[in-house]
Amino acid sequence: MARSKSSADWLKEHVDDIWVQRAQQDGYRTRASYKLIELDDKDKLIRPGSVVVDLGSAPGGWSQVVAQRVGEKGLVIASDILEMDAIADVTFIQGDFTTEEVYDQLVDVIDGRPVDLVISDMAPNMSGMSSIDQPGAMYLVELALDMARQVLKPNGSFVAKVFQGEGFDAYLADMKQSFAKVMIRKPKASRARSREVYIVAKGFRP
Repeated sequence: MARSKSSADWLKEHVDDIWVQRAQQDGYRTRASYKLIELDDKDKLIRPGSVVVDLGSAPGGWSQVVAQRVGEKGLVIASDILEMDAIADVTFIQGDFTTEEVYDQLVDVIDGRPVDLVISDMAPNMSGMSSIDQPGAMYLVELALDMARQVLKPNGSFVAKVFQGEGFDAYLADMKQSFAKVMIRKPKASRARSREVYIVAKGFRP
């Protein structure tokens, strides 16, 4: 079956993408790994022994980075509605983290340990219609923020992918109510034409 011009263009961009090539060479599952690497190098989010929750984790590029950086004394808990192949030293819970069942599983694995960091690289399936996509994207990051507020220890950190557009400013203002420092980042591995940015929030105030 012949590919459409748009899908052929996407495939060429993907194959030519330096971050895709690096991910293949370095053994990461996705180019997104380099976004978290840059954020962590800049903002010092992940420490050896940290407890980290990765929401919307599939296919696992962020969980790979976190597992490497927290070391054997750390704890990485990943959750996604989609399946995710196993990663060494990562506990994966499949399901919707907003449901009581999956939330209870997350809490059981955390087992009373203070959570240092909640990360979210979630995005909805994009339709190409901003009137549908933007509300869907904002809904997901609002759910991630709710989860962070429930499990983070005082002074903990939160990182989330957010798409600039309707609801962005209100979300940013909401985050500033709960965190001492809120920053907007655009990692080099984030495509320039994408509206995505990453909000890094530090100093959680319960």
